[in-house]
Amino acid sequence: MKVLAINGSARKDGNTAILIRKVLAELEREGIETELIQLSGHIIRGCTACDMCTKNLDDRCVVEGDLINELVGKMKNADGIILGSPVYFSNMTSELKAVIDRVGRVARANNWLLNRKVGAAVVAVRRAGALTTFNSINHFFLVENMMVVGSSYWNLGIGRNIGEVEDDEEGMRTMEDLGRNMAWLLKKVNA
Repeated sequence: MKVLAINGSARKDGNTAILIRKVLAELEREGIETELIQLSGHIIRGCTACDMCTKNLDDRCVVEGDLINELVGKMKNADGIILGSPVYFSNMTSELKAVIDRVGRVARANNWLLNRKVGAAVVAVRRAGALTTFNSINHFFLVENMMVVGSSYWNLGIGRNIGEVEDDEEGMRTMEDLGRNMAWLLKKVNA
């Protein structure tokens, strides 16, 4: 089994990555392979609404030159997917939203590529907007026929400066619980 995590933060190895890595550590303890891709430094544009993915039916977006087709392939081959984002103006980053829009369209057009995979949202927040971001990511999982895994609290950690989320004891414990819950569900689904 494999879980692919995508960090939508503009900060490489920032608070969102710290939270995601906490989840991945629990998955690895359970013998599940993991991979983390960070969108930091990548330019990803939104969907152009060309509708070519519904015509070509080749598991690809016709827009080239960014990570999207690589992500489509990796998400298609993963058993579980973690999407993480810091909160930017009360929602996810525009890069992660572009991933959701484009991968989601390709997946739906190509026989529901993400159907019955396990999904988990991870959110880093300074103050407000965490639940909006959490819900937005989960809406993507739900509309793609995926199974959403929860934790002992909403999957978020609080901190502004890099590393501050580690001081959020409840947030870090929530990530550990999320990793254990995701491993449990993956093992049930893939039994």
